Amino acid sequence: MIRHAALTLLSTAAFTLIGARAACAQPVIPGSTAFCLYEIPVDEAGKRRWINLGIVQYVEATRTELKISYGGGGFGSGHDVKIAIASMEDAAVILEKMRRVAAACR
Repeated sequence: MIRHAALTLLSTAAFTLIGARAACAQPVIPGSTAFCLYEIPVDEAGKRRWINLGIVQYVEATRTELKISYGGGGFGSGHDVKIAIASMEDAAVILEKMRRVAAACR
């Protein structure tokens, strides 16, 4: 009886140890689409800001501004970030950076 209990205890400890090693060997996921931060230019007060790309709803570009709308629920509860740009090429550069960050968050 004692021998059976000791064997059961040792088996459980061995499987626990193997499970812990297997958990450590799991691949590291680079990010999460639920929390994917992208740094936007500082505001007028010099504050650093990030937006969560997982909740961006749409992006508008003009020759002078890139507008990112995010976090909107119902009744106009969303927010906008406006980034001053010099050309549509600048907008394309920013969008490509956003795509790369989003791809790393998968």
